Amino acid sequence: MYNNPFYKPDYSTLLGGISSLNPLFSLPPIKRKVFISFHHKNDQWAYDYFSTKFSETHDIFHDRSIGETLVRSDDPEYVDRAIRDDYIKGSSLTIVLCGAETFNRKYVDWEIHSTLHHEHALLGIGLYNAPRNIHGHAIVPARLHHNIASGYAHFITWVEDAVVLKNHIDHAIQRSQQKSLIINHHEKMSRNS
Repeated sequence: MYNNPFYKPDYSTLLGGISSLNPLFSLPPIKRKVFISFHHKNDQWAYDYFSTKFSETHDIFHDRSIGETLVRSDDPEYVDRAIRDDYIKGSSLTIVLCGAETFNRKYVDWEIHSTLHHEHALLGIGLYNAPRNIHGHAIVPARLHHNIASGYAHFITWVEDAVVLKNHIDHAIQRSQQKSLIINHHEKMSRNS
């Protein structure tokens, strides 16, 4: 039987069946390293809630964000380099929490620019306080909008369900495989508008 080229041994009976080995061979779910971009003055509450709920409580991503320890300097090049190299570089996805003034914040634009420069995934989440256009769509930062329109970035409205958020994160990661859809040639914002 062992010399028979058509014989396929049944390994499921070894050590009490393969099902008993599953815990040894099953991989834990992927825990993404995520950078969260937001307007610190207006939307710190949203970031705090979002990070606590989905990173700490549900453990679906590792938060690499600046949070309240914002890089403080009057040197814009230093701030840009610190954000890019210390926070975004080690992540695989940037989530942009889009609130009332997010669309006109220069640091948010710089964070999106760095995300696209590193070819990481990009997910926009509309907060309830995001301004709306005449069609009822959330107004988002221009660089994010261009990449949503191209099909590279993904956009959703606020979600409370961890499974739904994880699915959207996975969808954003899948979209980011299409590097040719990245639109990142516009100049970075020089000041808040």
